[in-house]
Parts: sequence; C-alpha cells; structure tokens
Amino acid sequence: MFPDAGNVSHIGRRVGEPVRRTGSRRLTDVPDRRDIAGWLPGSGGGHDPDSTYWPGKDLGRPDDGPRSIPGNGRRFASVLIDWLLCWVIARAVFGEGVLQPPGAFWVNAVFAVENFILVGAAGSTLGQKLMGCRVETVEGAFPGVRRALIRGVLLGLGLPALTLLWDRDQRGLHELASGTVVART
Repeated sequence: MFPDAGNVSHIGRRVGEPVRRTGSRRLTDVPDRRDIAGWLPGSGGGHDPDSTYWPGKDLGRPDDGPRSIPGNGRRFASVLIDWLLCWVIARAVFGEGVLQPPGAFWVNAVFAVENFILVGAAGSTLGQKLMGCRVETVEGAFPGVRRALIRGVLLGLGLPALTLLWDRDQRGLHELASGTVVART
C-alpha cells in the first residue's frame, strides 16, 4: 500500500534528506535548537537579523567596558542596595511601620529623594557607585538637576523601571523620559 513508508519521516521528507529552511514554517515542522535559542535571552539564537546587536549600540555605547550598558544583575544589585538604605532611613525617621501599607509610601518617597539628590549632585546613587555604574545623558554628559528630578519622581512611582526588561537598550521609562542612561564606569 505504501511502498516507501519506512523511508519517510513524520514531517513528510525522506530520512537523510536535508531540511530546507524557508521563510515560512509548516505546523508539522519540528523545531530545532536554533528555533528555541532565538527566544532565549543570552543564547545567541538566530532569529534576530542583526545578530551583532548589544544593548546601547544604537546609543553609540561600546559592547563592554567603561560607558557600556551594565547588565540587569548589576542594575538590580544597585537598586537593592539603594532600597535597603532607603528602608533603613525611612524606618529611623518614620518608625517601624514602614513596610506596611501607608508606611510603605515613605520608603518610596525616601528612594525618590535619594535618587534626585545623589544623581543630581554626584551622578550616581550609593548603590550605583558600589556596583560600578553612573547616570549619564545619552550623549555621555553629567545628568544635571532637571534630569535627576524627572528620574527621581518617576522612580518614586515604582513601575517605570520594569520597562528596561523589554527595551532594546535596557532603559527604563524613567531613563527614556529624562534622556539618561545608566553606564558602567
């Protein structure tokens, strides 16, 4: 009935026949490691037509070293250091209830003020300084008071930093709105 049934794979090509890659895939095609690697972060997978892209390339930033965009781990660690520092300050000033709802507002307020003052005066917060980062304008200049105020207010809201997870240059909403970028020192 089916004379060549033993030589045909389950996707309709003969065993040993090379797979031809075309622009469209059929539902019956079996994904291979390159297909899966295309959506895994840091895997070097191959669906991005510009495979030589790194965060900050469009901004004229190097791939590694000074002025490059730090990874999310370094940024998370700097925010964690700053947040713990702000929690200690808020607890010392406003009492023990700073982790419960209305008191949690004070930790956000201290965090926003800390970012505004330290970024506006020194170009980085304590956590950023410890993690080898600083805030710059996109052009690489000192951010100044106006940009630090925009960053501080938006960071006090808490949500804008999440956009760095899907922005191509790993910039949060607070950075996009203020025209700044966090860079390695």
